[in-house]
Amino acid sequence: MPDEPETLEPTARAAGTIAPAAIVAPPGAAPIAGDSSAPGRAHRWTLGLVTLGLVLAALNLRPAITSLGALLEEVSADLHMSGTVAGVLTSVPPLCFAIFGITAPRLARRFGPAAVVCAGMAAIFAGLVLRPLAGGTAGFLAASALALMGIAVSNVLMPVIVKRYFPDRIGSMTGLYSMALALGTSVAAAATVPMTQALGGDWRIGLGVWAAVAALAVLPWLPLVRDRDRGIAGTGPGTHRGAGAGTGNETRAEGKTRAEVEATATADKAAAPLRITRSRTAWALGCFFGLQATGAYITMGWMPQIFRDAGVPASTAGVLLAVTMVMGVPLAFVIPRLATRMKNQGPIVVALGLCGLSGYTGLFLAPAAGAWVWALLLGISNCSFPLALTMIGMRSRTGAGVVRLSAFAQSVGYLISIPGPLLVGVLYQHSGGWGLPIALMGGLMVPQMIVGTLAGRDRTVEDEC
Repeated sequence: MPDEPETLEPTARAAGTIAPAAIVAPPGAAPIAGDSSAPGRAHRWTLGLVTLGLVLAALNLRPAITSLGALLEEVSADLHMSGTVAGVLTSVPPLCFAIFGITAPRLARRFGPAAVVCAGMAAIFAGLVLRPLAGGTAGFLAASALALMGIAVSNVLMPVIVKRYFPDRIGSMTGLYSMALALGTSVAAAATVPMTQALGGDWRIGLGVWAAVAALAVLPWLPLVRDRDRGIAGTGPGTHRGAGAGTGNETRAEGKTRAEVEATATADKAAAPLRITRSRTAWALGCFFGLQATGAYITMGWMPQIFRDAGVPASTAGVLLAVTMVMGVPLAFVIPRLATRMKNQGPIVVALGLCGLSGYTGLFLAPAAGAWVWALLLGISNCSFPLALTMIGMRSRTGAGVVRLSAFAQSVGYLISIPGPLLVGVLYQHSGGWGLPIALMGGLMVPQMIVGTLAGRDRTVEDEC
């Protein structure tokens, strides 16, 4: 399918009055006939709302996980969990992301990506409200799964939203929401323990307060729910409707004639379907995503416990996790912008991997003595996540390709990452220490660097399918 932004008239693009990828007006507010400035105002209003929505959504994509990591010892004791069961609990996020993330393209085709993200934020809110009310492990897991389901579909659609609304600013917008994601992750890790103590020491209250932040994230997406354009999500009924094939006002607002719209639709229908599983780049990207996710979820789920077992106070352990997560705030903005300026992202993959390998080595040899240094190095290594998201946007030429690649890479990746946190819990329980688990974490950095280098080569999945 041709890349929609390239079909716009050059003069209209220069005028700045056209919404990229067929976004021409805020939901429910059509441009006024004869008012040439209306589409421009609608375009700016919509993009501002989407930007706010992206930031608030990203802030809520990790607190459900890192807030639990900070209080895992208290939750495990109260709900009578063994080390193995706690390992299962830390494996639930990637499991949910793999299962529910693959449904995102189908949902986006039917309802529109903005509506699906809105529903995802609502699911996060509901899960975070219900989780503290659970009386046992099963109920706790079910409520967590509901929140993680919302995170899963939103994870997949974030690159899609960026590609669709900001096709000429993929690096900067990916960096913006990656910064917000890292900020939400680190704040939840650092603030959960002291906030719980300030509120009486009940872990249920400490976890439940994050539902208020999730409620705010629903609001910006509500006006966008009626924006049902599905062109970026793939093919099928209504695929080109939002791309200007509807009313005359919509076609004029995009700066395209009806003949051009019909020609684009015909070309899209004639295009061969993208068989993503035939792409070696897609598989390499999926494996890279999976290995970096393995390290990230082991870190979020177990790192505070590693430091606590080494003699570090609980509040300090939470701050150390926050240091690891907060490194993503500046670097998540810098790395995507740097990656989009490079034809091959392999050198960045290797640099981040070496930081992770150094951090795990230090954690193995002197966990308490060099705790702040190891937390810093692992935080730099964890910035493989925004790099992976950026490469998803760069490894496909079209919006439809991006959504398929995003769903494939994230679903495959999260499936790969499922055993990691569980295996760490089993090794910890049966070995009686952190030596073997940390050795496993460090060892995984080597294949991560290899597949990441393969995924970073200058090519697109359309060239291989």
